[in-house]
Amino acid sequence: MSRKPVPAQQGQRARVEVNFDRPQLLPQLFGEYDSNILALEERLGVYIHARGQRVVIEGSTEAVAHAREVLIELHSRVIRGEAIDTGLIDAVIAMATEPMLTGIVRAENDEGAAPPIMIRTRNKTIVPRSLTQTTYMRALISNDIIFALGPAGTGKTYLAVAQAVAQLITGSVKRLILSRPAVEAGERLGFLPGDMKDKVDPYLRPLYDALYDCLPAEQVERRIASGEIEIAPIAFMRGRTLADAFVILDEAQNTTPMQMKMFLTRFGQNSRMVVCGDPKQTDLPGGPGASGLNDAVNKLEGIEGMAFVRFGIGDVVRHPIVGRIVDAYEGGDQG
Repeated sequence: MSRKPVPAQQGQRARVEVNFDRPQLLPQLFGEYDSNILALEERLGVYIHARGQRVVIEGSTEAVAHAREVLIELHSRVIRGEAIDTGLIDAVIAMATEPMLTGIVRAENDEGAAPPIMIRTRNKTIVPRSLTQTTYMRALISNDIIFALGPAGTGKTYLAVAQAVAQLITGSVKRLILSRPAVEAGERLGFLPGDMKDKVDPYLRPLYDALYDCLPAEQVERRIASGEIEIAPIAFMRGRTLADAFVILDEAQNTTPMQMKMFLTRFGQNSRMVVCGDPKQTDLPGGPGASGLNDAVNKLEGIEGMAFVRFGIGDVVRHPIVGRIVDAYEGGDQG
């Protein structure tokens, strides 16, 4: 492997290229479905992509230097016949405490530079499509409990599911738990046939859709069968402590204050919790005033470890007409 020494300055966005002279070993270095690369990106806050035997690392200067040293060491471990897993990655990261800054160049003006933050899943790489999405994706990495508030189509739930899948793949969490209240949207569906799963699945379909977009279908089904992924109505959360898990509550505006309190107090060690909802669009009989989401925001905003990200109409990333529809309805409500 070769590196071209170029001076770099700290505190800037930077990039470095590493050329590996034994490219046949790269599949072992990267791991199945690039799981080792995903783990490095998650732990060090960098973006890594490869073309042939050339690997490019982008991010902050120190993070790029750190990631380069870790990759080089991991490659040498592969040459020695060692198997790469998340435990070894964490150990090598801990040992590479003084990375060298030579060979790193600024990337602030590089038109081909990667976005400063992204989420990589089995099926796709997801980048922010608005300033608020960038803020949200950073919060998903750095905060314990995140409230994502705003209208439909802004990516609140989708980005949370994508981040949860990325962390499940890299082993940062052991379980992915997706939940939402089983509240009918303004109509009475009556009796639904089948067992409990058949009865609640229609309410949870949007969560399944996001999962299948981030993971191959067979992996979704396998992980659901093994319990790694659990999709359940909020009533099933009572009495549990959700440790080593990424927990997402969707349509949170349809929870009552007691349900919201119950859900938030399920938080366990090494977990992350995301609460998604539109405070203005509740299906509860009492309207927004009866919503546990609004109650939680009023009581909890400002508490350390929690982030509150508010999306607006300008953040809608579905078809442009969706933004115009939301604008028309919200403008009418304000009038």
